[in-house]
Amino acid sequence: MAEGLSIGQVSERTGLSVHALRFYEREGILADPVRRESNGRRVYSEDDVDWLDMCIKFRSSGMPLDTIRRYTDLVKQGPGNEQERLALLKSHQESVVAQLEELTECLRVITYKVDIYTEHLERGTAECLWVAPSTVSQDEAV
Repeated sequence: MAEGLSIGQVSERTGLSVHALRFYEREGILADPVRRESNGRRVYSEDDVDWLDMCIKFRSSGMPLDTIRRYTDLVKQGPGNEQERLALLKSHQESVVAQLEELTECLRVITYKVDIYTEHLERGTAECLWVAPSTVSQDEAV
């Protein structure tokens, strides 16, 4: 094999299935074209793996494939569109911050309920009172 990584090796390194890797390539998600050996097998570089790792983080944080594809297209175009890249990333960053705030509130409620049940079980009481989490301050619950 030529110097580089096979699709199986990239699958193992990234956690993406071979099918997903082929899909990403078809959809234009990779920043560089995947090289091919003389027999047609794909050969990936470390840069490809780094790019895929970044795309995985984008997807895990909720970035739509269309947005990842747009970002990839901007990168492929080269210098001169950094403002557009920045705007795209800032918009997604705001979305992730909003998700974190929502998850923090969810964690506050769950922590409150865990504390209630823990206290209930430690006391050995037969009844469990439901208390609205809004009556507990964020500092007390998290």
